[in-house]
Amino acid sequence: MAEAAKADIFAWEGTDKSGKKVKGEMPGKSDALVKAMLRKQGVNPLKVKKKPKPLLGGASKGKVTPKDITVFSRQLATMMSSGVPLVQAFEIVGNGHENAAMQDLILSVKADVEAGNSLTDALKKHPLNFNMLYCNLVEAGEQAGILEAILHKLATYMEKTEALKSKIKAALFYPTAVIVVAFIIVTILMIFVIPQFSELFSSFGADLPALTQFLVDSSNFFVDQWYLIFGVIGGTVYGVLELKKRSKKFGEYMDRYSLKIPVIGMILEKSAIARFARTLETMFAAGTPLVEAMNSVAGACGNIVFYDAVMKMKDEISTGTQLQASMRETGLFPNMVVQMVAIGEESGAIDTMLGKVADWYEQEVDDAVEALTSLLEPMIMAFLGVVIGGIVIGMYLPIFKMGAVV
Repeated sequence: MAEAAKADIFAWEGTDKSGKKVKGEMPGKSDALVKAMLRKQGVNPLKVKKKPKPLLGGASKGKVTPKDITVFSRQLATMMSSGVPLVQAFEIVGNGHENAAMQDLILSVKADVEAGNSLTDALKKHPLNFNMLYCNLVEAGEQAGILEAILHKLATYMEKTEALKSKIKAALFYPTAVIVVAFIIVTILMIFVIPQFSELFSSFGADLPALTQFLVDSSNFFVDQWYLIFGVIGGTVYGVLELKKRSKKFGEYMDRYSLKIPVIGMILEKSAIARFARTLETMFAAGTPLVEAMNSVAGACGNIVFYDAVMKMKDEISTGTQLQASMRETGLFPNMVVQMVAIGEESGAIDTMLGKVADWYEQEVDDAVEALTSLLEPMIMAFLGVVIGGIVIGMYLPIFKMGAVV
């Protein structure tokens, strides 16, 4: 992290040019430097006191999330709209943030800006929190003198993107959670319930029904090898996640395969199109040239299939091909999307058309997630009924047979 991020935090009190009392906090290496910085801002420092270290060190206690960056962008844009100077806006937002890691990040960026760096350069020192798209748009806003408007667009873009991600996660989380719960229930039955019945059945001195015998054998295996079963399941999940993270080829395979999964693949495809349109709309509105925008757009799609397609489109566009023609060539974009872009290119309102496409597909994703949830609920209930009901019936079959004999 930049050296400014390691500076101490000083609480200060003073008076502004009108004699009004003001106070706040500022990072710095010494109280003398902080006083000098305050005087440059037109503040007469009366008291400067170093704050305890834990406040700045709190970054290790938390994590900066995309939601934190979204809220920060909206707050910064709102304050600039109200006439608050950039540095002061950073101080207000930073000191008022509950997340210690985010507070540390904001104050670090503020210190860089105070030192004379542009906001873009200050943000680029934190690539894990401010990606290329964010920095490119801020740079375009600074150069064009419309930073406030760009921050508002960034906040809107991030809000819509995070909402879309939440819908995708919801679509994947629901069936996963139910499967995990079902596994836990079956595990409890196998380890604690069925052995009790097994002891009872052993006193019958008769052959058990096939279903009951299968359940008893499965329970015995589960009790004897539970550590192996959990180890294999946990190891497989961990291995897949680590392999996806560390192996580019495996990650690409997973991305390509995910688009072929029934229903889920359709949702992921519509999500990628919505991100493509929303990102390109935002960059067009900021005045970013099309070829330069394509790198950020490719990364924002969130799937290697669309990433490769957009990068190929970039090469074609750089040689003079129209956007709508290069989109049609990929075979990934529905005809409606291509036609909307074509109309936008002809009318000179391509950002407006892309915004409409993004709105449409975001709504499509929302509807698809709701439909998937409605479809899964009865299927999952039937699955649980068959599994758990089968176990219960299997355990009572010998008792029913005994009753029939008596």
